Amino acid sequence: MTTDEKNMMRGILSRIAELDYIKPEEIPDIDLYMDQVTTFMEEHLSSTKRHDEDKILTKTMINNYAKNKLLPPPEKKRYSREHLLMLIFIYYFKNILSISDIQKLLGPITDKYFKSMTDKDMTYVYKEVFGMERTQIEYLGKDLLKRFYAAQDTFADAEPEDQDFLRRFSFICLLSFDVYMKKMILEYMIDGMTPPESPSEKKEKKKK
Repeated sequence: MTTDEKNMMRGILSRIAELDYIKPEEIPDIDLYMDQVTTFMEEHLSSTKRHDEDKILTKTMINNYAKNKLLPPPEKKRYSREHLLMLIFIYYFKNILSISDIQKLLGPITDKYFKSMTDKDMTYVYKEVFGMERTQIEYLGKDLLKRFYAAQDTFADAEPEDQDFLRRFSFICLLSFDVYMKKMILEYMIDGMTPPESPSEKKEKKKK
């Protein structure tokens, strides 16, 4: 393994270790205007950007999410804590799932937990899901190292000057295949989802 390859892996593992999710206590309990929402998301998710000039969230994105029914509309142009939690979910999903898949996945969550009057609300859902984050990052680091070393064993008979590039290509292919397979699994699970009945649907059944 060359020095460049070692440095690359150190950089990847360091980047993963720096990633963090927005903790529930960091989310304001007051309603925010659009500009405040984009600023909040930019400040708290900047570590996930590929390029410094990339935007985490824009006004156009938020309007499109509301238009496509991924996000409930704001009240008097202000967004609640629940809106911010939904936007965080959408932010992570949008890179791997289609709009229709996100609708199908988040629709039942919105129906039951958005503006819930019980302690089983959006914060409850968010805490449960993102509470697994630290364990998953540790697992990811170990899994990446395992795949990296597997890639280092390829192209042993290649020209010496080509080996570094080909082994990096191998590593990228391994990771890409993993993403591809997991995306297929996600889509299969979403296609098979039967959303829970809404309160109105339950009432209709009782009437019958």
